[in-house]
Amino acid sequence: QEDEDESPSKKLVTDHSVKVARHYNDRQDVGLAARSRSRIFFMRNFNNWLKSVLIGEILEQVRAAGSRQVSVLDLGCGKGGDLLKWKRGGISHLVCADIAAVSVEQCQSRYEDISRRSHPSERLFSAQFITADCTKDLLSEKLDDAQLMFDICSCQFVYHYSFESEQKAEMMLRNACERLKPGGFFIGTTPDAFELVKRLEASDSLSFGNEVFKVTFQSKGSYPLFGCQYHFSLEDVVNVPEFLVYFPLFEHMAKRYNMRLVLKQRFSEFFQEKVKKEHHRQLMMKMMALEPFPSHGKGHQATDTSGEYSHAEEHCGRAGVRLPVGTLSKSEWEATSIYLVFVFQKMS
Repeated sequence: QEDEDESPSKKLVTDHSVKVARHYNDRQDVGLAARSRSRIFFMRNFNNWLKSVLIGEILEQVRAAGSRQVSVLDLGCGKGGDLLKWKRGGISHLVCADIAAVSVEQCQSRYEDISRRSHPSERLFSAQFITADCTKDLLSEKLDDAQLMFDICSCQFVYHYSFESEQKAEMMLRNACERLKPGGFFIGTTPDAFELVKRLEASDSLSFGNEVFKVTFQSKGSYPLFGCQYHFSLEDVVNVPEFLVYFPLFEHMAKRYNMRLVLKQRFSEFFQEKVKKEHHRQLMMKMMALEPFPSHGKGHQATDTSGEYSHAEEHCGRAGVRLPVGTLSKSEWEATSIYLVFVFQKMS
């Protein structure tokens, strides 16, 4: 009887981890040329810019506190999209962990490629690569250096997978925070549960979205604290089950690890604040994080769907606005405004 009671839920728990791992293992690393043709090319660059700003500012704070040798845990590292950010940040050691073995292999290959291309005078950080389900496996047992402590744990677009159950969310949080030094930071990006529920409740079906993304819930009106599943698809990039992260609960759980929330902002708020600084604006241009509008014969806009740039047209009509302006299409703004950025700090 006991076994019978356990097995369906066990199977369910395993299946989602397996689905997520399979999805990311199957995704091809398409290369820059193909990515530049993507409908969400600018939105992906925008998200990447936002991560760059977040990582850069946190590294500044770590250094200002006196850390010279900076160690980082990249929890849910994927194919290594943030490796160059850590290189630019001049860190000393990086541990990359992810559930998808193929992604970890590609991350390691990318690291080796960066190492080969680096000038001999540039000292690239040392790195360890771990394939593990960070919602089930204790990472500290897999570290090459059993005494290693981290200045930063970065968890980008990943933490929501752990909210399938309390046990999984707890283990993910333990992996993120347990080995942080006093004063160390746990930073990340994740969908805003309140925003998702608000949009669902405003919809006359169990889905909402537009031409680049779609979110589908199984029901509405009742949202459990753990295991509140929805399906998220984004262009040709993501197509997996995810779980709502109820942020007050997340914050409460983090307190057990002596973590204090120091920043929680929607992407739109974070952008509006950071874009005021000249060096962030320059980075935006360098990373092509916004689409020029109007395109002025330099190719087409990302989409020719009617109304997708009406906000940009309206802005361009104002007195004193220099053209072109930088923007995202309405669909991309809608998709990226689902997310929030968070920063926790470990109290001394």
